[in-house]
Amino acid sequence: MTRIRLILTFLLIGPTVPSAQTWIWYPGDFEISLANKVQNRRTEKGTFFPVFWKMDNHYVLMDFHKVFDLTKAEKVRIHVEGEYNVKLDGKPFEGSPSEIDVPAGRHKINIKVFNQAEVPAIFVSGQTIKSDNSWLVTFEDKEWIDETGKTSDISATRWLKAGTWNFNRPEDRPSRFMLPVKPMAPAKLERRANGWLADFGRETFGFVTLHGVKGSGRITVYYGESKEEALSDEHCETYDPLSVTNKRGEDMTMALSKAFRYVRVKQGPGVSVDSLSMRFEYADVKERGSFTCSDPEINRIYDVSRYTFHLNTREFFIDGIKRDRWVWSGDAYQSYLMNYYSYFDNATVERTMLALRGKDPVTAHINTIMDYTLYWFLGIYDYYLYTGDKRFIGQHYDRMRSLMDYVLSRRNHDGLLEWMPGDWIFIDWAAGLSKKGEVSFEQLLFARSLETMALCAEIAGDPTGADQYRYWNQEKQALVHSRVDGKQTDNVTRYANMFSIFFGYFNEEQRKAVKTSVLLNDKVQRITTPYMRFYELEALCALGEQSFVLKEMKDYWGGMLKLGATSFWEEYNPMKSGLDHYSMYGRTFGKSLCHAWGASPIYLLGKYYLGVRPLTAGYDTWIAEPSLGGLEWMKGKVPTPAGDIDMEVSRTRIRITGVTGTGILRFKSSMRPESTGGILEPKGGDLYEVKIKSGKTVDITYKSVL
Repeated sequence: MTRIRLILTFLLIGPTVPSAQTWIWYPGDFEISLANKVQNRRTEKGTFFPVFWKMDNHYVLMDFHKVFDLTKAEKVRIHVEGEYNVKLDGKPFEGSPSEIDVPAGRHKINIKVFNQAEVPAIFVSGQTIKSDNSWLVTFEDKEWIDETGKTSDISATRWLKAGTWNFNRPEDRPSRFMLPVKPMAPAKLERRANGWLADFGRETFGFVTLHGVKGSGRITVYYGESKEEALSDEHCETYDPLSVTNKRGEDMTMALSKAFRYVRVKQGPGVSVDSLSMRFEYADVKERGSFTCSDPEINRIYDVSRYTFHLNTREFFIDGIKRDRWVWSGDAYQSYLMNYYSYFDNATVERTMLALRGKDPVTAHINTIMDYTLYWFLGIYDYYLYTGDKRFIGQHYDRMRSLMDYVLSRRNHDGLLEWMPGDWIFIDWAAGLSKKGEVSFEQLLFARSLETMALCAEIAGDPTGADQYRYWNQEKQALVHSRVDGKQTDNVTRYANMFSIFFGYFNEEQRKAVKTSVLLNDKVQRITTPYMRFYELEALCALGEQSFVLKEMKDYWGGMLKLGATSFWEEYNPMKSGLDHYSMYGRTFGKSLCHAWGASPIYLLGKYYLGVRPLTAGYDTWIAEPSLGGLEWMKGKVPTPAGDIDMEVSRTRIRITGVTGTGILRFKSSMRPESTGGILEPKGGDLYEVKIKSGKTVDITYKSVL
C-alpha cells in the first residue's frame, strides 16, 4: 500500500456524527460473523447443507480507543464481549474492570478485547464518555494513520471508525441477536392416521412447535411449500427427524426455522402429538412505499410481491426462504432496488453488502460468480444514488478497491473479462445459453462497475483512482452475445441489450432498434425466470412500454396467482403443468416458491409507473414521470432519505407532494394543463414540467396522452 493511499484511507472517512450510545465493533465484522451463522442454517433432507464458497471470519483481537475532554470527573461502566483490559492514557487498570473513574481533563481510553468465538465488541456508558461510531478501532494491521490523517514514519497501527447497528442497551449483546418471533396457529389442522397435516394458509417462515409430545419413538416433521411436497416422504426437500422419549406430554420447538405453508407430522409407533403451531420469524422493517391502482389484479400482484419480499428480508436480503437461504449477490442487488421503493432500510443493504464482500485478500469472485462480483459494485453505485451516504463509501473504499484490483487482474489480453479457472459465469438459468468467450453481458456489468469505482474514488478524494477507472471505451462494446477468439458470434440475446438501455449506453436510434429487433422479437430466446424478467421489463419501461409491461405483469405474475401462489416463485413457465411447476434442478420439489427476485413489481411500479427516481445522490434532485400504462388511476408513496413523496394520478389529475430537495414533475397532456402550487413550463409539443419545492404540494389538471 502506498503512502498516498494511507493518507486517503483516513481522509475519506470524514467527520462522523456520533450515533446514540451503542455496542461497537470493527466495521464489517459483526455482519460477516452473522452471515456465517445465517448461511449455515440451510438443511436438505434432514442434513446440514453449507455454502460452497470461501467464508471469512471476524478478527479475534481488537483495540478500541477514543480521546475525551471532560469538564468534570465521571464514572464509566464497561461491558465487553470477550476477554479485555482497559488503559487510561496508556496506563492499564488492574484486571478487567467493569467500572472506572475518569478524572476531569483530556484523556485517552483504550479497551483491548480478545474473542475467538464471537465478534469483539464493547459498550461504554458514562455521562459523556459513551461508545458510538466515532470511536476508532484496529485489528493491529500495522499500517498507521494517526488522528490528524498524517502517516507515521514508523510501523504502527491503522484505525477505522467503529461499526454499529442498533444494539443500544448493555443487555443487547451483538452475539445474542435474533430476529423477533410471534406465535401463529394453523389456518387448518387435519388429524391423520399417523399424525397431523397443518395448512398455515399461505407461505410462511419460522419455528414449528409440537404440543403434547408423549411416548418413546420417532417423529418426522415434513415441511412443504406445496401440499404435495409436505405429503411426500421421498421427495420432500426439508424435514426434521426427531427421537423422542417423554413420559409426560411436553412441547417441542424445532431448533431451526424453516419455510413452509404445509407441515405434516408423522408419528412413529409409541409416540403421539396433541397439536402443532409455529413461531413466525420476521425482520422488523417498516413499510414506507405503497402502490394501489384501478386494476384489482395488479393490486394483488403488488401485495403478494410485498409479502414475498418481506419473507426474504431477514438479517440480510436472502434469495429464498426454503432454498437456498443464502446471501447471493445477484439476488441481493435486485432486493436493494426493491428496498428503495418499499422499506428504504439502509441498514439491511449495508449488512448485506458487507457480508458479501468479506475480507482481504480476494481469492475468488463473490459467490464464485463473475457477474455477482460486478453486481456488488452496481449495488454500491445505486446505494449512493438513492441514499447519498458518503460515509459508507468512505469507510469501505479500500475493500472496493482491492476487489476491483482482483477483477482487473483477470482480464484477457484485450482487456475484457471471460471465464477463467475457478469462475462461474451465471447470467441466468436459461437452456443452451453460451458462456464461452467474451460475453457482452459481462462487459456491460464491468463497464458499470468501473463507473462505480470512478465515482467512489472521487468521493474518497482519490484522483489517481478516479483516473484509473475511467478508461472504458463504449464504442468497442460488443452487443452480440459474445466474442470468441476475437470474432463476434452470430447469436443475439436479450441480456446485454436490455442492460444497455437502462444504463444509458445506447443513443435514441439504438434504443428504438433494440426494442423492435430484440425485446419485442419472439424469435430471440425468451426469458422465463423472474430474475431476468426484472431487467427485461425495466428496459421496456425505460423505452416507454408501460402498457405492454402491465399486460406482461398480469400474464406472468398473474399466472402464478391463478395457480394458487401465495408468494412468487424462483421460476415460472406457463407451458408447464401440474407438479412440473414445482420441479427444478432435476428434483421434484427443487424449486423455491418464495424467491426474492420474484417481487420485482415493487420496483417497476414505483420507478416506472409512479415514475419517481433520484437524479442526484440522496434525492437532492429528483424527477417524477408518472405513466398510467393503461390504468385509470394509481396512487402511492416513494420513500426518500428525507421523507416520502406522495402521489395520486388519474387521466385528468396529478397530485404530488414533494420532500427535501428539488423535484421535477414531467408529464404529457393533450390540453393546456392548469397548475396549483407550481409554475408550468411547456417543453414543446405535449410535454410539460413543474418544479416541486420542498414540502409543497402541486395539483395538476390535465388530459392524459394515451
